[in-house]
Amino acid sequence: MKTISYISGIVFTISLIIVILISSIEFLLYGVPGYFESEYEKNQVLEDVGMEMEDLLDVTDQMMDYLRGDREELQVITQIDGETRGFFNEREIAHMEDVKSLFLGGLSLRRICLLICAAALILLYRLKRLKVLPASILMGTGIFFAAVCLLSLIVASDFQRSFTIFHQIFFDNDLWILNPNTDLLVNIVPEQFFMDTALYIVLIFGAANLILFFVGLYFFFRIRRAGSSRKLRP
Repeated sequence: MKTISYISGIVFTISLIIVILISSIEFLLYGVPGYFESEYEKNQVLEDVGMEMEDLLDVTDQMMDYLRGDREELQVITQIDGETRGFFNEREIAHMEDVKSLFLGGLSLRRICLLICAAALILLYRLKRLKVLPASILMGTGIFFAAVCLLSLIVASDFQRSFTIFHQIFFDNDLWILNPNTDLLVNIVPEQFFMDTALYIVLIFGAANLILFFVGLYFFFRIRRAGSSRKLRP
């Protein structure tokens, strides 16, 4: 029973951390007010695409709805250099279909992990072994935190190479290689945008893991104190 309990605790922790990671990405892209606008201003993209901020934010909102499955078609008709036209070309649309599949796959993985967390909790409750969770959480968050720190150092040392490897792993074509002279998408989300986004995701994810770590630490010592008290009773 102890082995099953420890495995369940580890599975719960890993699944929960995956949920936190995916939620951190979604929170930044969908939950932080004005994030895209601030990045557009920082990277001065309006001149590159010949658009007003209001029109570009409208395109962005509809693009993000598309990625989450709230919109069937990606194409958005807008004003570019005083001309009414579609924002995306065929190559961009094909690439964003792949991005949408990846994003929706991540959301599906989060739902699966939440179910696994619930199943692990139920099993531990029935086995009366919920007390293994704090230790599992401490171990899991510690390992993930170290892994994220190491990965962050690797990415920071050569972001462009890491960016390329990421796309080669998650995409089986070269549609992600866009031309700034013909593809507006690459102009509104330049390399600096992805660098900032990666940094903020790491910070949000790291903060959430730190909170989870201290919650686990609190209950770990609380269980230890309770166990010590029982041993000291006559």
